[in-house]
Amino acid sequence: MVDRPLSLDEAVRAVSGEGMGGVVTFTGAVRDHSHGKRVVELQYEAYGPMAERTFERIALEAEERWPGTRLAIVHRVGTLRPGELAVVIAAAAAHRDEAFQACRHAIERLKQDAPIWKKERFQGGEEWVGLGP
Repeated sequence: MVDRPLSLDEAVRAVSGEGMGGVVTFTGAVRDHSHGKRVVELQYEAYGPMAERTFERIALEAEERWPGTRLAIVHRVGTLRPGELAVVIAAAAAHRDEAFQACRHAIERLKQDAPIWKKERFQGGEEWVGLGP
C-alpha cells in the first residue's frame, strides 16, 4: 500500500530475472464514469497491514500453483483522479502461460479478499463502492 503515484517499471523490476521468460502486467486506472455518473475522484482506504498480508498470501498461492512464479502487487491509497493508477501487478514466470494465469489470479483474489475500500465522488454526491452484498 502506497500513497504516491504507482510505477509499472518498479513492479516489473521486482519480478524480472534471467529465468523469467514471461512477464505480464496489469494496471488498474480510475475511470471517469461509473453507473452512468461522471466520477470526479476516488478515495481509496485500506487496512494496510492486513492488505499487505493478503498480497503476500496471493503471491504464495501463485507460487504453489505455478512453481517459479513471482508476483509484485502494489495498490494506492488516498485520493485519485480519473486516469491515475490505483493498482499495479506484475507476474513473471519461466513461460508466458503461467505468467498470464498468475497475473489474472492476483487481480481476482485482490478484488475478492483485500481489505481495500473506495468512495466514488461525483458532482453533487459520493458513495462507497463494494461494501456489503
